[in-house]
Amino acid sequence: MSLSILEQVFGIPYFRHSPEGDLLDELVGTILSQNTSDTNSRRAFRALKQRYATWESVLNADPDHLEETIRGGGLAAIKSRRIQIILKEIQEREGSLSLHRLGALPNQEGMDYLLSLNGVGCKTAACVLMFGLGRDLCPVDTHVHRVANRLGWVKTRQPDQTYGALQDQIPVGKAYSLHINLIRLGKTVCTARQPDCTHCPLAAYCPSAGIS
Repeated sequence: MSLSILEQVFGIPYFRHSPEGDLLDELVGTILSQNTSDTNSRRAFRALKQRYATWESVLNADPDHLEETIRGGGLAAIKSRRIQIILKEIQEREGSLSLHRLGALPNQEGMDYLLSLNGVGCKTAACVLMFGLGRDLCPVDTHVHRVANRLGWVKTRQPDQTYGALQDQIPVGKAYSLHINLIRLGKTVCTARQPDCTHCPLAAYCPSAGIS
């Protein structure tokens, strides 16, 4: 892996570690980020927090009002239903709206718990554990999936498969840096269409260099 080169080009990213009490914030925030831009998802999350003071109030909110509140984030009808379903599941399992138990679980058990929630996928689960608990995991979105395959680090068809194939290759303590910098590379250089291989810092190590 060319981690040092990525860090030389993009820097070593500052680790945004949320307090454990914010795990529900991380979960809902990641759900809102699905299939939309960071700007839109942050706008929707701010609107949600401004309108509803507690997660209990989100759970008990009128579905139409909740949908309207997060409309700016896109796919509001789907996401609002998903958020309320997940909150209900957590309430029934834990007896309260808390993901505190995740702090005591090993990574895989934490992943399994989150993946068992309706509508939570591998990327969302890994983001909650990485951002919310500081776990040494590398969530895989479309950018990480695409770049890792082009570099030949994995040979997978789906991001969830990439997540499983990639984790053991990452040096200890470097998962966050890799996650952030692969996304940066994927957004600016190794784009889905017409990647700029000429200016890619990893071109010398990439078997796909020169693709169109």
